[in-house]
Amino acid sequence: MSKTNIYTKILSLSSLVIAIFLVIKLFVFSSTPDAIINRGENIGEYAIYSLDIPDSISFAGERVPLEQQDVKESLDRELLVNTYWQSQTILFIKRANRYFPVIEPILKEYGVPDDFKFLALIESGLMPRAVSPAGAAGLWQFMRTTAREYGLEVNKEVDERYNVEKATVAACRYFKKAYDHYGNWTLAAASYNAGKTGIAKQLTRQKTDNYYDLLLGEETGRYVYRILAVKEILNNPDKYGFHVKQEDKYPPYKTIDVEITGPVKDFADFAKEHNISYKRFKNLNPWLRETYLTNSSGKKYIVKVPEE
Repeated sequence: MSKTNIYTKILSLSSLVIAIFLVIKLFVFSSTPDAIINRGENIGEYAIYSLDIPDSISFAGERVPLEQQDVKESLDRELLVNTYWQSQTILFIKRANRYFPVIEPILKEYGVPDDFKFLALIESGLMPRAVSPAGAAGLWQFMRTTAREYGLEVNKEVDERYNVEKATVAACRYFKKAYDHYGNWTLAAASYNAGKTGIAKQLTRQKTDNYYDLLLGEETGRYVYRILAVKEILNNPDKYGFHVKQEDKYPPYKTIDVEITGPVKDFADFAKEHNISYKRFKNLNPWLRETYLTNSSGKKYIVKVPEE
């Protein structure tokens, strides 16, 4: 038999095998779903469902008008986004265990509703070193000018936007001032994103005094709904399918305060003196932006070192 005939036979046989395989594949894959459905069986274990919208929800004690269809749909959107972006939401739950115990007593001390802790979460993901493309920084995402306006030191060596406690105090001052202006916590929260002037302009233009009746841009229009969604999910994680064991959550830092009233030549040496690494020291004090502190004025600073 010639090589040509051999190749021809092989090709013909291969074509026949492929054709038979395709017919079987077509038959199996076209018939299996119907057969499975008829037997009432599930094709796979993983299933994705729409979510039940809560019957009622509030922000800072202010009722959300879920009877309005656009309001209901806006909340539904953010619940879906945060429920099905599972990795991010699990990280939210883990980080909240570390930072909410720091934020909550400060909010209470300044008379700001506890729900505002969820605003910090959507602003930064509870990452103290977070920086936005616009230059907003820290857990509460302050811009430089606003941070200084509310009492934070911001310069090359010290940037208190990254100091969780001090930035939370500054945020409380903002919220209180905004509430005094609007008489409404929901609008105070929205103004944190759009600015007090921006919200005031839209209220006047649209002749309303209610956030839920405002037609706003994409970011501010979603802002309060994002807060509501993460509040709902973090308060009811099991309901939305999140099961994070307590031991898997990030523990709060256990620290003691050390006072500095003069210059520090090298924080790496300072860290060694306290028996910790430079990295660990900076993780506890991200507001110290350089490897040194000039502090020619002799200002008092409080830094944190591990309790042990």
